[in-house]
Amino acid sequence: MLFLFGLLAATAVGGIAYVIANVPLPKDAPLAQTTILTDANGKQLAVLHGDENRLPVKLDDVPKVLQDAVIASEDRKFWTNPGVDPTGILRATWADLRHGGAVQGGSSITQQYVKNTYTGSQRTLMRKVKEAVIAMKIERKYSKRQILERYLNTIYFGRGAYGVQAAAHAYFDKDVQQLGLPESALLAGLIRGPEEADPARGPQQAALASARRSEVLQAMVETHAITAAQKAEAEAVAVESKQAQRRAATVAPTAPGAEYYVDYVRRQLEKTYGEDAVLRGGLRVQTTLDQNLQKEAYDAVYDTLWDKKNDPAGALVAMDTDGHVLAMVGGRDWNESKVNLAVGTAGGGVGRQPGSAFKPFVLAETVREGYSVESSFLGPAKITLPKADNGADWQVSNFDNEAFGRLNLIDATANSVNTVYAQLVTTIGPQNVIPTAHALGIQSPLAPVPSITLGTQNVSPLEMADSYLSFANEGVQTEPQVFSKVT
Repeated sequence: MLFLFGLLAATAVGGIAYVIANVPLPKDAPLAQTTILTDANGKQLAVLHGDENRLPVKLDDVPKVLQDAVIASEDRKFWTNPGVDPTGILRATWADLRHGGAVQGGSSITQQYVKNTYTGSQRTLMRKVKEAVIAMKIERKYSKRQILERYLNTIYFGRGAYGVQAAAHAYFDKDVQQLGLPESALLAGLIRGPEEADPARGPQQAALASARRSEVLQAMVETHAITAAQKAEAEAVAVESKQAQRRAATVAPTAPGAEYYVDYVRRQLEKTYGEDAVLRGGLRVQTTLDQNLQKEAYDAVYDTLWDKKNDPAGALVAMDTDGHVLAMVGGRDWNESKVNLAVGTAGGGVGRQPGSAFKPFVLAETVREGYSVESSFLGPAKITLPKADNGADWQVSNFDNEAFGRLNLIDATANSVNTVYAQLVTTIGPQNVIPTAHALGIQSPLAPVPSITLGTQNVSPLEMADSYLSFANEGVQTEPQVFSKVT
C-alpha cells in the first residue's frame, strides 16, 4: 500500500511538473457585476443584474469576522500554503483512483477561485491538476490579500448572489459591513452547497443551515478566531434569513411605483450600451428621478383612482424644462402588471387616446401655415363635413351637444370645441398635422385621418409630456432623459 501511494505521489509530482511547464496563466476573466442606479440626488434607487448578482467590495470593507469564518471553513492554511494543499490533493487523488473518477475535493481557497474563474468544475483528474498549477501561478502573481478579495467577490452563495456583498443583501438585506458573527458563519456555511442549506426554503434546509453554521463556528474556535463563549453566544441566535425574490431589478422601497421607471431606464440603457454591459458590466448610473416627487406623483394618481376592485388605469410623467423625467407612474402595482402605461409600446403597452389634448398639434400646424389664432369659425353643437373622411361624410359633435356660435381659435381651444377643430383639420389637411406632431415629440405612428384632431390615435403620456414641453420651450423639442451620468 505504501509503495502504491509513493508511486502515486511520484506520478502526480511528475505530471504536475509537466503541466506547470505547459499551462499558461490565463488572462483575468471579466466577471459579471451588478449595475447600480441612483436617483437624481445620488441615493441608491435600484440594482440591475442578469443571472449573476455581483457587487464587488474591497477586502478592507469585508468584516474580519467574515474573512475568518470563510478561511476557517474552507482553507485553514490559506495564509501559509502555496496555493494548493498537497496533502489534500494526494488524498483526493487516491480516492478518485480508487473510485475510477473524481469524487473528492481537497481544494484550497486559491484553487476554488481558479475553478470559479478559469477552469470550471468538471470532475476530472486533469482539471484538478490544471487547477492546482494555475493556483500556484496565481499565488506568484497576487498577494494573499488580493486572492482572498477576489475569492470573496466570486464565490456563489445561492439566490443568484455572487460574492459576499450580494449575499449580504440577498440573505439579510444589509450591507456586508453590517454583518456580525452569526450571519458571517451562516454565509460561510453556505459555500459548500448553498441551495440545500438556504434557511428560507423550509425546515429541513434551515436545520442544515444551523448545523453548518455550528461547524463554521467550531472551526473558528479551533483556529483561535473566536472564543468558545463567542461561539455559544452566536449559536444562541436563531437562524433567520429574508427570502429575497430573484429578479433582474431590485428597487428601493422608498420610491413607490418606481419599478416602471427603473424598467424604462433599463431599456434605454440597453439601447445605448447593450444588454451585456447593463446586466453584467457594473455600471453606475445616476438617473433623473426625484424620489420625493415620485411618491407624490404615485399618491396623486392612485389616491384618486382608489377603486382597486375595478382597477381603473392611470399614468403620469413629470418632466422639467431640460427634459429630465423627474417622476413616472406607469401602473398601480408592478407585481400585478409589468405593462408601463406611461411609455406606451416602449413599455409593453399600446398607448392611449389623448382626446382633446391633441388639439394643440392641429393648432400648431394651423399657425405654421400662416393662419391667425384670431381666425373665427362657427361652433355649432353638431356638424357634418361632406366626404371629409376618406370620401365619407364625417359627423362631429361637441361635448354635451353644446353650441358656441362664432368664436376665434383661442376661445375654441380654451373651450375644446370639437366642431371648430373638425373644420380646422379639414382646412389644413390631417396629413400636414403628422410631421408637426412628430417634430414636437410624438413618436408613435399616426394615420392621416381627420379624427386626428380629436385625439383618437394611441400615443403615450411620455410623448405627450415631451411634446407639451416643446410648446413651453417655444417649439424646441428636447428628448426625454431618464439618466444624466453613466460610469
